[in-house]
Amino acid sequence: MTSQAIQGVIPVMLTPFHDNGEIDYPGLERLIEWYIAKGSGALFAVCQSSEMMFLTLEERVALGRFVVEKTAGRLPVVVSGHISDDLDRQIEELQAMSKVGADGLILVTNHLDPKNDGTSTFKATLDTLLAALPKELPLGLYECPAPYRRLLSDEELRYCAASGRFIMLKDVSCDLETVKRRLDITRGTPLKILNANAAIAWDAMKAGVPGFNGVFTNFHPDLYNWLWREGENHLELASELATFLVLAAVSEALGYPGLAKLYHQRIGTFQSIRCRVIDYDIREKFWALDAVLDKIVEGTEHFRARIASL
Repeated sequence: MTSQAIQGVIPVMLTPFHDNGEIDYPGLERLIEWYIAKGSGALFAVCQSSEMMFLTLEERVALGRFVVEKTAGRLPVVVSGHISDDLDRQIEELQAMSKVGADGLILVTNHLDPKNDGTSTFKATLDTLLAALPKELPLGLYECPAPYRRLLSDEELRYCAASGRFIMLKDVSCDLETVKRRLDITRGTPLKILNANAAIAWDAMKAGVPGFNGVFTNFHPDLYNWLWREGENHLELASELATFLVLAAVSEALGYPGLAKLYHQRIGTFQSIRCRVIDYDIREKFWALDAVLDKIVEGTEHFRARIASL
């Protein structure tokens, strides 16, 4: 494990598959190297973008261990694989994922309160899981939108921060004022708030969020990285770039993660755009999808060139 902070641009990793549906590990290794070359600050493996709900526990463990091994300490890796509502099953899968060697284990908030009963259920489930997991292993929280988006209350966030065991929250509130309030609540604790919404990414960075953790880290993580690190020094360009990043991210609705795999197929990261989470032809469902991707690529290269010329 690394002692580096979980901050900066943190891609939510894809899982490449062969056309037969098996995990494409050579393609995954090339993807890891691409994330690193683009300046990622950490990697979030075995998450929703990884199609974790469609992986067996054995596949999730193998996937997490592979990412840790191939990253080889060059940057931190956090993993989830937390997909069950049944408490005994949660303990089983989280204990298994705790052994892959990652720098953090991420708990999904909706599984801590599957029926949305409230804070008492959330705390009871969390306390049981904390007792079952290694105390030395840093933990995180993820407001995963599936099967439902379960946002933390301020009381729950304070409870987690006060435990001292949590290092990150992947915030899916998509609301700048909520993000700012959460930054205040967690100030002085190890728990970092990591915004995952492109629409407020630049404003959240200016408010003090230490990076970005959204799905378009699978297209241009380097642009988000520049915005976080250098945007305040180039405000006009940062504003233009932030607008492009918001508009590009709207295309998430057009068959993601298949759209991201189509991009990586283009640049040679892996060959197949096979997804387990998608059972339809993305080009048939979303007309002119390749033309949309053309414009995203064109805009990405435009801003890369402008940044390189500074």
